[in-house]
Amino acid sequence: MPLTAPAPRTRLHKRVITLEGYQRDDGLWDIEGHLVDAKDYDFDNSWRGRITAGTAVHNMRLRLTVDDTMTVRDVDAALDAGPHHVCADITPAYRILVGERIKPGWNLRVRELLGGVKGCVHLVEMLGPIGTVAYQTLGPSRARKKMDDAAGVVAVKPARIGTCHALAADGEVVRTRWPEFYTGPKK
Repeated sequence: MPLTAPAPRTRLHKRVITLEGYQRDDGLWDIEGHLVDAKDYDFDNSWRGRITAGTAVHNMRLRLTVDDTMTVRDVDAALDAGPHHVCADITPAYRILVGERIKPGWNLRVRELLGGVKGCVHLVEMLGPIGTVAYQTLGPSRARKKMDDAAGVVAVKPARIGTCHALAADGEVVRTRWPEFYTGPKK
């Protein structure tokens, strides 16, 4: 269902974030984020000079390579466009994530390691949804492995149960998809 019709307006800014998950041939997983910010008007920048409408103010990419346990094995950060000449200097700092594990508390850990002057606010913001995409990318494969290991019986409650309204433990989706973890009234 679309949003209701907006009031008359003029767009001034556009941010596009693309997040993609890949299974690699070597058994690892790549989760990539790409962020582009652009203004819908020309403006002057002290480092880049005149930035015309539609030209990227920010154009940055981040790739986390993770293993089956969601442990970060490699990080690649790139900043092709930024508003300041020193923006790209921080990209090597993201290697501090190597060895960290995407799990509950991931966003807090990212902010501890890379928040404030230790990182770029836009790359840090992207790491939250990158964590989510990692779960969405690896989840089906991890669930299949658990089922194979348990001869077709899911023995561990899927991590996504209870993460949103649709996946409430006492809701219809859990009752029909994972009845062994359903906590609502029995029919």
